[in-house]
Amino acid sequence: MDIRKRTILKVFRKYSYSLSPDAIEFLEGILDNHEISDEEVEHSMETLAKEYNKQDDASMKVSLEILQRVYQTLQESGERSAVERDIIDPESHLYFVDAFDMPRWHWSHERGTFERATAPLTMSGSPESRVMAVRDRLNIIRQCILRNEHFAPSTLPSRDRERLVTLKSTKQLLGRPGDRFLLLGMLAHNKEGKLCIEDADGSVTLDFSKLDEPGDGLFTEGCFALVEGEYTEDASLEIIAIGQPPCEPREVSRSIYGHIDFLGKGSTSLMEDTQFALRVRNELPDLHFFFLSDVWLDHPQTLSGLQKLFDNCIDNSFIPKLIVLCGNFTTHSLVHGESRDLQRYQESFDALADLVASYPLITRYTHFVLVPGPLDPTVNSTLPRMHLMSSFTSRLRTKIPKLHLASNPCRIKFFNQEIVVFREDTMSRMLRNIVGVKPDARSDDLKRFLVQSILDQSHLSPFTINIQPVLSDYDHALRLYPLPTVVVLADKYDRFKITYTGCHVFNPGRFVGTSSFTFSAYKPAESNSEECVLDMEEE
Repeated sequence: MDIRKRTILKVFRKYSYSLSPDAIEFLEGILDNHEISDEEVEHSMETLAKEYNKQDDASMKVSLEILQRVYQTLQESGERSAVERDIIDPESHLYFVDAFDMPRWHWSHERGTFERATAPLTMSGSPESRVMAVRDRLNIIRQCILRNEHFAPSTLPSRDRERLVTLKSTKQLLGRPGDRFLLLGMLAHNKEGKLCIEDADGSVTLDFSKLDEPGDGLFTEGCFALVEGEYTEDASLEIIAIGQPPCEPREVSRSIYGHIDFLGKGSTSLMEDTQFALRVRNELPDLHFFFLSDVWLDHPQTLSGLQKLFDNCIDNSFIPKLIVLCGNFTTHSLVHGESRDLQRYQESFDALADLVASYPLITRYTHFVLVPGPLDPTVNSTLPRMHLMSSFTSRLRTKIPKLHLASNPCRIKFFNQEIVVFREDTMSRMLRNIVGVKPDARSDDLKRFLVQSILDQSHLSPFTINIQPVLSDYDHALRLYPLPTVVVLADKYDRFKITYTGCHVFNPGRFVGTSSFTFSAYKPAESNSEECVLDMEEE
């Protein structure tokens, strides 16, 4: 068998497809027609295999008819992209996705892919949906692990096969004391109050006495972990290593599930994403999004800080396309507040509306997104939270035409980029609920551990429901899979910015500081953010 045919078979086998002689002959004909060198064969076949994988009628034995259709589509899209160069319009590619509008996708064991839920979603949920939410989290992480190079065996004979790690289930522990196992499961406490790891088949208690130091990350009750240890006579697992599951890059997930519309705003192919990224970089180099957190409207300095920000934008002809204002919009809780507190709360939003309206250029051009914080009154207090109550924002809606009252979390789709905005005090909740061995870490390490834990867990709230209640029918809105381009973890903790596995994560920090106003400016052309500081004027 020549090297070209072997490469063709290897690429399609990676996606679990088998090729008939006719299909192989067709693919070899494509390589010959385009005079593709041996070095480029694998890349070309990857493109065809990924596009074939996105077809709804794709069968495991590759259909020649579908393969020809895929090739024709790729040819036509290549020709269109070479000919059509219309002026790029950011407005037509900017979408705001509410957590309660996102379609719900389950992981299907039978099909080995995601399946869209057809049942109507409710705020109350059901026992089945609570179980399904946890199982979906486990299955999504598990399928990523099994695709990881350290766990997935190659289809070709190799010496590396001996170094592969094999995942086991808790049911395989029975009757095998003294053996070493690697398990994936959720950390939780059993009825006796002992820490255990649970998977779909059962649970086993954990013994941390032999563990010197855990892997990087923050391990809390409710998070999924990889644990390696020896099964003992007293039916516990003596841990020698514990770590976070590996995070899968966005490109890998999109190459497999690019045909699935997770946001409900239309799916795009990887080829379109690449073209969009190039055009945004070349044609919109100065476009910016501003992110502000803890915009306390009842603080005496907040409105003057926003005025200073708007003045700077006008003076420097630097109008952001988007300004995201995250709560809390009040310095104290209004849950048990008097009617006068609620009236002041509404008046502060009215003052914000008047301030924004006094800048006509910003009002016409800039989109404003308001994301509620933990202290802001909303219809529900569990995650995901609904948008700010309309009774407080009537003047804002009247005076700001491009106003978006968003849920928490919410998502922003801009061309090929997905931006997740989440306002929650996640760091303090994580540190309060660490189990097993607490990390001996400095502040910078904690920030890195927080980002790693959230992204490795593929979920914004990797806790049990007694720690952080979640609406089970909308748990998918907290999911971080496929990995977004950007995650804004607006937190009362210190500001930071970290890029992990290609995902840029930042915390803008609270807007009003002791001597300055702080926020973050995100640049889509570079997929990077910049920490911005405006000095307060001395009274």
